[in-house]
Amino acid sequence: MTSLSDGFHNGYALEFRATTYRLPSGTPLISGLNLQIACGETLILLGRSGSGKTTTLKLINRLLEPTEGEIIITGRPSASWDPIQLRRGIGYVIQDAGLFPHWTVERNVGLVPTLERWPEEKIQARVKEMLSLVGLPPEEFAKRRPSALSGGQRQRVGVARALAADPPILLMDEPFAALDPITRSDLQREFRALAQRLQKTIVFVTHDVREALFLGTRIALLDQGRLVGVYAPADFLKATEPEVQAFAASLESGAAHGGAQ
Repeated sequence: MTSLSDGFHNGYALEFRATTYRLPSGTPLISGLNLQIACGETLILLGRSGSGKTTTLKLINRLLEPTEGEIIITGRPSASWDPIQLRRGIGYVIQDAGLFPHWTVERNVGLVPTLERWPEEKIQARVKEMLSLVGLPPEEFAKRRPSALSGGQRQRVGVARALAADPPILLMDEPFAALDPITRSDLQREFRALAQRLQKTIVFVTHDVREALFLGTRIALLDQGRLVGVYAPADFLKATEPEVQAFAASLESGAAHGGAQ
């Protein structure tokens, strides 16, 4: 069976082509989105609440379907992928990890490889590898349940689970937003190092401009469902669009108040 890792199109892992998503009422949540995401980059989707960031993520893994336009995923229209196979081939990390509370850590991490019918010994080896990768020694954490973990540890397990089947694409929906500032900063540093090491294509949603500037290869700014622009982090704060300047002002305001979020 064809997998997402089998091929890319012109160096792009993902392409939005005039993509629009409307509610049944006709209200657009995403309007005419044209965006190309290169293989191996970390693209940040930045925007205020309601700007369309999470909707964009859900269009990638077919939790939502475009009303108009199309999305190309590793060279094929998203509609041509079997949705279940597509989702298993794309890692997905959400706030508070979304772990199954009655499962152990190792069972949570091994979910997709189990669904893909990997041999048991291969699953166990992969679970140990992924837990070690995210800084959770498997001999200490594999048999625990999520309730026995801190928030930061649960997020690490969520990242390990998303990476377990070695997907070429990783979607992250404000994964660190619910954490305390110190834990969040620690995980941001760890994640940036991990992203540089693994070279996955990552689409990362945040409303935090500091996080966007720290983690992103590029920043795609959304406003009311429309793409304002795409910027390298070094160029973002120099841009003249009003919505960029609003985010820059929030950054300066935070600095003036001691960096409070």
